Amino acid sequence: MNSEHLIRMANQIGTFFESMPDRTEALEGIANHLQKFWDPRMRHEFLALLDQDEGRAVNAMVREALQKHRAMVV
Repeated sequence: MNSEHLIRMANQIGTFFESMPDRTEALEGIANHLQKFWDPRMRHEFLALLDQDEGRAVNAMVREALQKHRAMVV
């Protein structure tokens, strides 16, 4: 899948969850959303992007969510 498209989708998810007043719940919600609705191949490719320089374009809240809840998304 196109890495720009994955990043754009992840950033949209992050923008949605940023509005939640409970940050801990929002971070868990991001990881949970990716686990439930993204195909395993998409998740694997996205995590690889985060581990590379391309991850710098990812919303900071999405990066934080996956640092804390990476095991949930794998």
